[in-house]
Amino acid sequence: MVDHLMVQQQIRGPHREWKHMVAVMCLNLTYRKHVKIILPRLFKRYPSPQAYLRGRLKTQQEMLRPLGMWEVRSKRIRRMTEQYLTWDKQEASDLHGGSMAGGCATQM
Repeated sequence: MVDHLMVQQQIRGPHREWKHMVAVMCLNLTYRKHVKIILPRLFKRYPSPQAYLRGRLKTQQEMLRPLGMWEVRSKRIRRMTEQYLTWDKQEASDLHGGSMAGGCATQM
């Protein structure tokens, strides 16, 4: 990820809404430079919500560890991801942790 752009501006490709919400959840209470290092690795290993849910929670926690609060963060992302698969795409705040995204994902 390039340094001069916001993390959210750099989310591309398939599953963009889901990746955007994961990015916002990772940015919460975290310095963006750390997130810019972690997200490409996370999305390479888990390119879709389905892949993330098939992944091991412990592996995800280890990947998120440098961001701090890795146990809480990984569980919130997992719960949001479960709900995302049946989400009606109306309000991001309907999803677990979706209020962090401030409805941005629905405006994409």
